[in-house]
Amino acid sequence: MSLPPPSQHGDIWVAFLSILLEGIPFILIGSLVSGLIDAFLPARVMDRLLPKRGLPAILASGLLGIIFPVCECAIVPVIRRLVQKGLPLGCAMTYMLAAPIVNPIVALSTYSAFQGRDAGMMTSARVLLGYSIAVLAGIVLSKFGAARLLQPRVLAGIASPESSAAAADSPQSPGDGIVRALRTAQQDFMDTVLYFVIGVGIASVAQTQLFYREGLQASIQNIAANHWLAAPVLMLAAFILSLCSTTDAFIIAADSLFAASAKLAFLVFGPMFDMKLIFLYSTVLKPKVIFWLALGLFLAVYLATMAIEPALSSPMPRP
Repeated sequence: MSLPPPSQHGDIWVAFLSILLEGIPFILIGSLVSGLIDAFLPARVMDRLLPKRGLPAILASGLLGIIFPVCECAIVPVIRRLVQKGLPLGCAMTYMLAAPIVNPIVALSTYSAFQGRDAGMMTSARVLLGYSIAVLAGIVLSKFGAARLLQPRVLAGIASPESSAAAADSPQSPGDGIVRALRTAQQDFMDTVLYFVIGVGIASVAQTQLFYREGLQASIQNIAANHWLAAPVLMLAAFILSLCSTTDAFIIAADSLFAASAKLAFLVFGPMFDMKLIFLYSTVLKPKVIFWLALGLFLAVYLATMAIEPALSSPMPRP
């Protein structure tokens, strides 16, 4: 991967502000959507809209990103509120992991970044692989009870869905719903943004003080040529860089060293799990769940990209 010359001071504040300003608007949007869900969405309505059987419901949840396109920064407060409104946990986790990849905005940005004959291949591979792994994760997590996965304060919000339904469906004077939505959005934003800022701070230090070391840059070409190490290294890079899924394709598409399979691993793993997401996920999931989720996603993305590497590296017929 081509990197700028090492910076003497690391430009920590530049990296911090760039990630922060990129993500804060999406967290604000996600918090506003969360507030609207809390104020106006009746309890258990998502459960009624999705297919009744577990697997079809999870499969359908993985496609919700097409209808509600949000990035990984915005999805966490939305998921927390949907779970409290009765969305089954397996469906919620599938939507959370798939939405930052399976949405038209990300598909368009990926296609634009990989100009030429590789654009369609990389875009379709990213969307299909991201969807498949999200569905697999949703199936696995649906086997566990909510009490084993969710933070206590999230569980408290779904302890009495009947009361939530009554509150949402009770008559309201004009403007009461908007006031409730804004209050909820404010609370969710303040809860989420604190962890986001912590994650961004750690990511900016790691990004500038680690990636721009002279010794690391000298060994990148050797790593890129290694069949087994290229994908894990780029997945680690995606974890540290903490890029938004709407822009990460432009960063990796410019690289001329790594194979297509390693780039695909970067594009799939990053939106599902990066450094800032650890802190965002901690507002919903227990620490043990986050650890096993990270390990499972890492192995799933690595094995999947290695399995389809021959198809990605085979020469495509020229028009």
